[in-house]
Formats: sequence, C-alpha cells, structure tokens
Amino acid sequence: MVFLPPPHLASASRPAYAEAYGNILVAHRRSPLTSASSVIILVAPDVDALCAAKMLAELLKQDDVMHRIIPVSGLADLERMKDELATYAELHTLILLNMGAILDLSSENWFGEFGMKLTVHIIDSNRPQNLANMFAGGENGERFIVWDDGEAENMGEERKAWEALTYEPEPDSDEDSELDDEDGARSNEGDDSDDDEEFSERGPSGKRRSLGDGDRSQEKRRKLDDQSTRLSREQRETHHKLIAKYYGSGSWYGQSASATMYILATVLERVDCDLLWLAILGLTFQYTTARISRDSYDKYHSIYYDEVFRLNPLPPDVAANATDAITAMSPDDLSVRAAEELRFMLFRHWTLYDAMYHSSYVAGKLGIWKERGRKRLTGLLAKMGFSIPQTQQPYAHMDLDLKHQLRAKLDSIAPEYGLVELTYPSFARCFGYRASPLGAADAVEAVSALLDVAGGIRMEVEVEGARHGGEWFGGGRLWEGGRNGEEKREKRIEVGSRQKDGDDDVDADVDGEERKERTWWVKNFWAAYDALSDIVPLRDALSLAMSLHRAIIRQGTSIIDKQDIRTMRSHRVVVLSQGPDLALFAHPGVLARLGLWLVDALRDRLPGTKIGGLQGRGKKSLPFVVACLNERTQTYVVVGIMGALDFGDVRRNEFGLAFIEAKQRCNARSRHSTFDASVLEIEQEDLKLFLETLCEVGEGY
Repeated sequence: MVFLPPPHLASASRPAYAEAYGNILVAHRRSPLTSASSVIILVAPDVDALCAAKMLAELLKQDDVMHRIIPVSGLADLERMKDELATYAELHTLILLNMGAILDLSSENWFGEFGMKLTVHIIDSNRPQNLANMFAGGENGERFIVWDDGEAENMGEERKAWEALTYEPEPDSDEDSELDDEDGARSNEGDDSDDDEEFSERGPSGKRRSLGDGDRSQEKRRKLDDQSTRLSREQRETHHKLIAKYYGSGSWYGQSASATMYILATVLERVDCDLLWLAILGLTFQYTTARISRDSYDKYHSIYYDEVFRLNPLPPDVAANATDAITAMSPDDLSVRAAEELRFMLFRHWTLYDAMYHSSYVAGKLGIWKERGRKRLTGLLAKMGFSIPQTQQPYAHMDLDLKHQLRAKLDSIAPEYGLVELTYPSFARCFGYRASPLGAADAVEAVSALLDVAGGIRMEVEVEGARHGGEWFGGGRLWEGGRNGEEKREKRIEVGSRQKDGDDDVDADVDGEERKERTWWVKNFWAAYDALSDIVPLRDALSLAMSLHRAIIRQGTSIIDKQDIRTMRSHRVVVLSQGPDLALFAHPGVLARLGLWLVDALRDRLPGTKIGGLQGRGKKSLPFVVACLNERTQTYVVVGIMGALDFGDVRRNEFGLAFIEAKQRCNARSRHSTFDASVLEIEQEDLKLFLETLCEVGEGY
C-alpha cells in the first residue's frame, strides 16, 4: 500500500505523515552524498502549493535538512525538470506539491527508471489521482508515496477493479480451447500411453509412467488455477467501466496541500502562528477560487478556528470586541484572529464603493455593468446613511462609528437588494504597528496577483492619496512585474547585439521569448514566496491586486454590454481577440479569474444546462469556455469553467477530458501548458474548428 492515510486513520501497520517525514530525515542523514540537491521540492504555481512549500521548508530547516525548492509551471516544464533530475547522483527524496497526482509516476515516461534509492512523495490536492500511484505494489511501486486525505479509504471498489485488471491474467481464447482439446485427448487416450515404451519408465510403485506426464499434469493444474482466477469478459468490462467512471467524472479538489503540511506539523508538535496563517491562506485560496464548496470550507474552518484560539489566547475584553475592528495590541503583535469577512473586494484597503463595485457577488445581484445597477449600488449606500464622500475615502480613514455600524446596516438593508450572503467566517492577522491587520482573503488576492501577472506586463497601479485629481493626471505608477533598471539595460544590450549581428532567425526569437517568459515567471514565483513572510511586499502587492480587479471588471462589463457571450449546445463561449488588457488575460490564472467573475455575475440571469456523461446526474450548471488571444505567440489560451447554479456550491470540471477529446477529433495543434487539464493553449487558426468540435463532444461530457 503506497498511500498514506491521515493520522486519525493510521495504525501500527499503516504509517502516516509523521513516519514518511521521518523516513525523509533518515534517508538524508544516511546518505553518503548530502547536498541541497538531495531533497528537492517541486512546487506548482498556485497559492496553496506556495504556502505548503513555505511550511515544509520551515520544518526541514528545523531539522537541519538541506533542500532545494524549484517552481514548475506545467507538464512541459516538469518533463524538462525530469531530465535534469536524472543527472543528480545525490538525489534521494523528491516531493511534488500540487502536481503529479494524475500522472503514472512509476512508469518509464516519468520516474520509473530512476534509481531505487529515490523516493517520490506526492502531496497534491488535485483529483482524480492515478490509481497506480496509490495502489501499485512491488519494490518500484512502493517508492511512490501519496499523502492522502482519507479519500482512498472510500475507494475500495476502484482499488479492487484496478488490481484485478492489473494483476489478473488476460483472457486468452486460444489457451482456453487448447486446454479443452488437451482434456478431450487425454480422456480418449485411456491406457494407450502406457504402451509407449520410448517415452516411459517404471515408477516406484512398479506402474509404467510417462516421462512427460508430470510436466503436462503440472501445466494442466496451472491452467486450471489460472482459469479459476481469470476474469470473465463481463467482469473485465465491469471493472473497466468503474475505472472509466472514476477518471471520467471530471476534476475536483481534495484537502489542500497546506492543510496536509499543517497536520504534519501538528503531529510533530511544531505548530505556531506562522504555520497556521499559511494553512489558512491555502484554505482561503481554495474557497475564493471556487475549488471547494462552502461545506468543505466550513469543515476546515472549524478546525483552524479552534487552533486560532489555542495559539492566540486573548484577554476577555479584547475577545468580546467586534471582529471588524481588529487592532494590534502591541508593536510585536503577530497574532491571528477570527473575523467575519465581507464579500467586498479588499475592502479594508480600498474605498467602500470600490470594494463593493469590484465584488463579483455584488455585481451579480445588482448588475453593476449597467447604469441602473450602479445607481442601485449608490442607492443602497445612501439608504444605509453613508454619504458619497464617505464611501469614496479609504476604508482605513473612515470614522470608527461608520465602521462599527456598517455590518448592522448591511444586515438590515442589504437583503432588500438580494444581498443575503454578504459575509463568511474567516481570519485576519495583525502585523504589529508595521501595517494594518490583513484579512486572509486580502492576502490571497495579493499573493495571487504576484503570481498571475505575467512578468513584463505594464499595469498602472494607484498610489495612495492620488485620488480626486491625482489618479487621472499622472498620480498612478506603472507596475512592471519586477523589472529594474539593470534588467532593462541588459535587454537593450541584447536587442542591440541582435540588430548588429543581423539575427533574423524566427525560431531563435521564439525560444528566447519562452526563456524570458520563464525567467519572469520564476521571478514572480519568488516574489510571491517572499511576500508570504514579509508584510512590506505583501502590502505593496495589494495595489497590484486592485489594478487586476479593475481590469477584470472592465473586461467583464464590456463582454456583457456588447453581448459577446455565445451560447453553444451545452456551454457558453467568450473569445477575447482585442482590447487594451489582452496581454494580461493571456495568462491562464487571470483568464480563469475573469471566467469565475462571469459565472458569479450571471448566475442568477442565465438558465443552467444539463451536462451529459457520468458526473452530471441530471444537475444543471453553468459551463463557460473563455479564450484569449496571445498576440506574441499567435495562440489562444482556453480555460474551461464549470460553474454551479447555487452560490457556494461546486461542480466537478469536466472540460479537461472534453478538451482532450475535441483536440484529438479535429487534430488541433495545442498543448497543455499547466497542470490543469481544463486549461489549453491552441493555435490561432485552429480555435474555430476546436470550438465547433467541442460542441459535439459536449453532448457526452
């Protein structure tokens, strides 16, 4: 058994997370060649994996284990990394964070041919998982360890089917007929075989025995045994259908990788506020990106809620204060507090009007893309007793009385406008006197912006205090994805040398662009990684997150106003081929955010569709396909989103398999550049044919 159950399901015969971590330490200390390349952590480009990497790195640091963290952007990047890892003689532990679960890692295509001393740990929230990783036995299979969240305990039928198809002999009609013919011939032979002196000898009992008879009897018994264990065609078909249902029911998400790391830290008795905060960010990321349902969120929230009060005991008078008025109690106060989070975007750091205007939930209920919807928003604020100047000033500078009255007035007036789920339980963290307390959702937005905004994209971000004149007259500044003067100078030198040498090789230019893109993406990864533990860059990234949401609202309202949403047979399609923010939305993360905003905005305005196939079960949903042109590569980035009709609910995303089948049918030139199967990069000329083929496939996905 190569999947690790969580600690509460572990036993003496079934090790859990702590034992696996202990084995990593033992392997590291026993290794004759010890370096930073002995333990390598490959990290996917999402907030949850980033938090898990930070937590695991802290645990390894406490145990004096040298390690190396390598960001991996997608499958192609992982293949390149596999070739590089094959050259590391000292490598004995490889840890995959939020990647690899769906791949058959023990096969020759991946890590099956690596030395037997290598152990691969898969800590991935993506589902489904490859059954070979979880249930394969043998010396090679047991080198691949899946850190499970308890889901494998409920997969007895899938495991039985996989083992039967993997280890049971294949049906062979020729062998069956041969066995029947041999039995018939032997029944007709009678005692004639005893008269054949050439191939016989006298046995110990004095009776004549054929020399080949023993071998044939043994072979017959083996065939009879195989026949008794061999699966019938009906059984094999049943097993194939069960496994096809498991893999074909769409993609979903399980326990976050950061939650797995927090459980490990709990078992090791090393939890602190820093690790708890990172685990909370991983959970919040899953919830705000619609990867998990509200029920799943509440389950883990209750656990972290208890941990917050265990690690952050507060005086009774402080605990009784309103949660929206969290303040640091001392210059060194880094505590985590429970808080009720409003569904207003970055409301603690923005103006109240902007926070409500850029909220997808408010947008859907009020229809803010129309003038009438914007008037309803100002009417709501006026009815609450908030003047326009008050709603246009930063929330941090609002009167305390208004802040304290905000939730009560929202509870009494907002339901008249259909806003009945304006809050959800969350957390906030104090940063002493260095910065205002930061909500978990705000921190996730800032880190996501650092990850998603592709390097080199110029975005205008607002400078605090530049409003009311300054913003529109040069009061903003350009965010250039981490570029500095030296890097710009290097680029000018490189361009100049190319012009001087007369290098017109297009392929070389494309390869150079890809290398640059990876370079900027790696810079963004490390900027986000550092921001997790440093409030200064995290606070600065809030302005980038605001600019990102302005672009999303700008593009989303334009799509709805111009009626650019095309209705296909079972899903809706949006294609972006022009606009000022085209380069921004060519990044899959930003494009997925736009798709989620469209789902939230139109949830109450569009009829749901029933999805055929295994997962739909008659339920209606809002499937969206959003495509954006990447002008630099002349390709389209396509993202499939399966929205739920009920707010807080989640549907399994079936676009991954639909994309694969559609591109195979129409032979579209495409590639999966990320670990998400529902994200595809396709050639510009092939998009139309691909979307038409997707409609045909959609009848069965």
